[in-house]
Order: sequence, then C-alpha cells, then structure tokens
Amino acid sequence: MRILFCSRRFFPAISGMSVYAVNLLRQLVAAGHDVTMVSQYRGDAAGTRVYGGGPPPAVPGVTVIGRQSLGEEAFAGPGGADFERDVDDMVSVILAEHRKKPFDILHAQYGYPNGWAVLLAARELGIPTVVSIQGGDGHWVGSCCETHRLGMLNVLNHANALLIGCESFAQEVVERLGVARERFTIVPGAVDTERFHPAAGFVPGEAADPVRLLYHGRVDRRKGALDMIEALALLQAEGVRFAATISGIGPDYDSSRELAAERGVPIRFTGYADYDAAPALYREADVFVSPTYAEGFSNTILEAMANGLPSVSCYAVGVVDCLRDGENGLLVQPGDIPALAAALRRIIEDAPLRRRLAATALEECRRTYSWEAVGRQIMEVYAAVQGRKPDNGFDPVLPHDPGCRFRAAPHLL
Repeated sequence: MRILFCSRRFFPAISGMSVYAVNLLRQLVAAGHDVTMVSQYRGDAAGTRVYGGGPPPAVPGVTVIGRQSLGEEAFAGPGGADFERDVDDMVSVILAEHRKKPFDILHAQYGYPNGWAVLLAARELGIPTVVSIQGGDGHWVGSCCETHRLGMLNVLNHANALLIGCESFAQEVVERLGVARERFTIVPGAVDTERFHPAAGFVPGEAADPVRLLYHGRVDRRKGALDMIEALALLQAEGVRFAATISGIGPDYDSSRELAAERGVPIRFTGYADYDAAPALYREADVFVSPTYAEGFSNTILEAMANGLPSVSCYAVGVVDCLRDGENGLLVQPGDIPALAAALRRIIEDAPLRRRLAATALEECRRTYSWEAVGRQIMEVYAAVQGRKPDNGFDPVLPHDPGCRFRAAPHLL
C-alpha cells in the first residue's frame, strides 16, 4: 500500500506527535508499505524556541518532505498567522507527489490544519482519508474561532476514518464539538520498549537519597510545570528532601525558571532534550511527575512506565485511561497544588508504595502498550478504508474569522 502521512510536527520538534509519528512510520516500513511523510516545521525564532525547529530528519525507508510553515510564522504580521497558506502548501505537495506515483491512503496527524489539508487533497484525488486527532488539536482547536470550528467539524464528520487515543479524550471531543462517538476508533498510545526500559539490575521503585523527581516534556502551564514548582516549594517548607529535574522547552520555560528562583526551589533545568537523550533522563530519575491538565494520550507517562518509574499525575483526560490511583500511579485533581505536594511526599517517603506502583506500571506497559500491536491496529484501519471514495459532502471554502487567538500568537498546541 502506498501511504501519505501528513504530520503536524516532527523531529527536531520534541512532542508526543513526533514520537507517535516516528514509531508509526517504522511499523509501516517494516510491514512493507511505501510511505511518504510531509511534515510542517517551524523555522522562525519563536517557533524554534517553543518547539525545537528545523527541517525533519531522514527516516529509513520513508520519503521525508519538510515544509516550513511560513503562514503560521506570520503571526506577528498584519492579519496574524495565515494557516490557509500552509494548508494550500500541504495540498499542493500531496497532489504533486500523487502525480509521481499514486497514493492509496492519505493519513493526517492532527485535525486542523493537516486533516483539513488531506480532505481537500482527497477531494481532488478520489482516495480515502484517515485522521489522527491528538492532544491540543482535540482540546482547543475549534474553540478558538469559527474558521477552525467548521474546519474541525468537516474533518470529524467527513474523514473516512478517525483515530483517537483513548475514551476520555473521545468523549471530550464529542461533547465539545458535537460529533458522533461512533465516528472514532480508539487506538491507544504506545511506547518503544526497546528504547525505553530499565537499566540492567534496576529494581522498580528503588530510589536514591534524596529521591529524584523528573518532569519531562513541553514546559507549559497546561502541562502543570508551574504547579509542580509550587508543590515542591510546599515540600521544601515542610522539610521534605528531594532532587528535581525539569526537562524540555516550551512556552513557560522562562516562567518556570523565574518561579523556581522566586520560591527558592532547587531544580535542574536541562532545556532541550532530543528523543535519543530521553531514555537516559528517565534512568537518572526515581519518580515521574506529570501534573497535566489534559492529554490526548500521554507518551511521557508511557515512557516512564516502560522505564520502571512510578508516576504522580492528575485525573485528566488522556491520563485516566492509563493510570489508576493507588494501582499503577498516584492521581490528584489538576491544579490542586496541596494535593500534588501531599502525593509527592507520599511517594518520596513510602518506599513499599513506590515499589508496588512502579512494578505494576512496568508490567502493564510491557503487556499492553507495544507499538507492534498499535501499528497492526492502524494498518487494519487502512485496509478497511482502502478503495473507498472520499466523503466530499462539505464546503471546501471556510469562512475567514480574523479573531482567532492562534493567529495572534505562536500556535502553542
């Protein structure tokens, strides 16, 4: 099968989308499919600083085409970010590649702008579309303006297949945008267990003195980075000893450093950490902390589980589908800083609890969240829609709403 995969972000941008994409691409190549990836990337200073930017690297066996998102980068100019320009660019590239050698499936990662781009391309080509709804795409896109609300609704109602990471996330999108639940196929997150695994001789839940806490991912208040710092300040005031690391970049990187300095909390900030560096970060930690407000499905929690770390996180969309309080992690309500501090104190001081949570999480991760199983499930979806005609029952022209908040600032999803 010849597959076009249209990605929203890819390495060197560090995000769950990049991890999802590279692992899926490897599975498709291993199964013998002919795969082309078109990926947008940020090349401007603002986008690079938040995400990591630059053209996507080569992926063995995949034709990789990088396209700089010049429209999105125009957020500081008159009219703000021109997402329509980036959509047009993606469509033109897909059509050009199809003319060289026809595709069987167009698979977009993200509903808007990528899902919208593949719907428009499929309209011209007469081939089916698959769209993966991820993270911020489902949480926020469509609540920003009428343009993107209608764009998301067109994608959700007219793609040949929709993939989403978990039931709680599917229900959020259903409630927020009114799409029918049966439109979604649940395809859970997965983790590369050959890359992420405990070091030889490691005993899950064993810890250094003081216990080492790790936050790894986008440094963003929506991911709970600032909440973690406030909780650590409470622990420090109570005399609880710990070592803390915040790894990654993001929109609140500077704010996090400033808050840590203001509160007098000793935290090691690593800055940008590429995918190859991530396994070592987990192996240098004892507890993973993810006080997030919402996820599509948390790649970092799965990576921590695969490395044998217990996790402290939140009762949040995309988390409650893989963590259960007191069974394979500890959960608190998002934004409840005293409760977060109490959970951290508990996992620092209660070694038997820490060992039990870590061992359960590691065993469950190995059993449930393999990329081999998830890759097979996605390829079954491809087989089910192959040969179908696209659903073209939508207006290909969206109204222009200049008031979109994402036109006025970097698109921090």
